[in-house]
Amino acid sequence: MKHFEISRRGLLTAASGVAVTSIKWPVKLVAQHGGGQEKDLIFRSSNPRNAEPELSKLVQSWITPTKHFYIRSHAPNPKIDTERYRLTVDGLVRQPLTLNLADLSRWPRHEVTATLTCAGNRRSEFNSEGKVGGVQWEAGAIGNANWSGISLADVLKKAEVLAGAKHVWFEGQDEIERKDGVIPFGGSVPIEKAMLAGKVPGALLADRMNGEDLTPDHGYPLRTLVPGYIGARSVKWLGKITVSDKPSPNHYLATAYKIVQKTDPIDWTESGPIYRFPINGAIATPRAKALVPAGLINVSGYVLPTGRLDVTTQRVQISSDNGTSWQPTTLLGKGVDYCWQLWSAKVRITPQTKKLLLRAFDSSGGFMPQRVPWNAKGYLQNSWYELPIEVS
Repeated sequence: MKHFEISRRGLLTAASGVAVTSIKWPVKLVAQHGGGQEKDLIFRSSNPRNAEPELSKLVQSWITPTKHFYIRSHAPNPKIDTERYRLTVDGLVRQPLTLNLADLSRWPRHEVTATLTCAGNRRSEFNSEGKVGGVQWEAGAIGNANWSGISLADVLKKAEVLAGAKHVWFEGQDEIERKDGVIPFGGSVPIEKAMLAGKVPGALLADRMNGEDLTPDHGYPLRTLVPGYIGARSVKWLGKITVSDKPSPNHYLATAYKIVQKTDPIDWTESGPIYRFPINGAIATPRAKALVPAGLINVSGYVLPTGRLDVTTQRVQISSDNGTSWQPTTLLGKGVDYCWQLWSAKVRITPQTKKLLLRAFDSSGGFMPQRVPWNAKGYLQNSWYELPIEVS
C-alpha cells in the first residue's frame, strides 16, 4: 500500500533556485487522498477537500511540511491508474504528443522552491464589508515547498510550438459538477511564461513535493507548478496541455478567478483573469484574540512578495498603536525568487493595545495597502493584516 508520510529529508529541505536531480516516477496510485491530514489542517469543506493549517504551525519552518500545506480542490480527488496514465500535448504544435510517465522521465529534472497561495487567501476578512462566497479562508491558504519535475518549456520544444501560439492551456482529470454539466478544472498561462527556461522555469510539470511523491490532495501523479502565479494556475492531476492563440475557455480562467464588483455577465467579460499574486502577509503568532501580558511579546509571521522574478521583501513593519507608529521586524533567512519570507519581532504591548497591524513592502514597489476594495469573489485580500488581541 502506498504511504504519503513526508520524510525527514523533505521536512528539512530549504533549497533555493533550481537543481537537476534524478528521481524515479511512481508506479501505481492506491489511495484517493493523503490521509491523516484531518488532524493537521482545519478543513473548510470535506467534499471537495479544502483545508488550511493553523498559522502558528504554518510558520514553524521556511519549507512547509506537506502535512501543513493547504489543500484547494473543486471536486473529489480523481482516482488515477498511473500504469494507464497519459498526458497529451496538442493544439498549435507541429508534433502532438501522448506521453506516459516513463516518457516524461527521459527529460532532465529540475527542483524549484516556490510558494503557492490561493487567490482567496484571507477571503473571510472581506465579510466585514459584505458577504463573499467561496471557501472561507483565513490566512493559511499558502505554503512554501520544494517541487521536483520537468520543465514545461522542454516538453513544448519537443512538440515544436507553431507561430501564432499565445497561450498554453492546462486541463486536470478531476470532475467538477456544474449546472451546465461536468467539467475538469483548468486554466492557462501566456506562452512567454510557459517558455521561460532561466534560473527558475516559467512552469514545471511536477511529480514530487518536499522530496516525496505528490499526495493525491496535491495532484498525484502530475501537476503544473507556475511560480509567481496564483495557485489556480498550477493545475492538479494534469491530463492535457493545449497550445492555443487564445486563453483557455475553461470556466476557472474564462469566468472564475477574476476581480469583479458584481457577478453580471458584463462584469465577468470586462475583467481579465488573475495571474500574478501581489505582495501579502500575515501575523501568525500570537493567535487572534489571544490574552497577552503588557510589555514585550514575541510576534512572528510571513510575507510573500509580488510574484515577479528577482523581487524580494524589503520591509515588514508592525504597529501596536493602530498605525500611529511602526517598528521594523527581523527578516529570517535570505530572499529567494518566488518564495515567502518569514519574520519575527519583539513588540511592546500596552493596556490600550487592541490589535496588532502588519504592513510590508517589496523591491518591485509592491506594498500592502491600508484597505483593499471589496470584490464579490473575495480575491487578493492583501490589506494591512489586523490581529485582535486582549491585554491581561
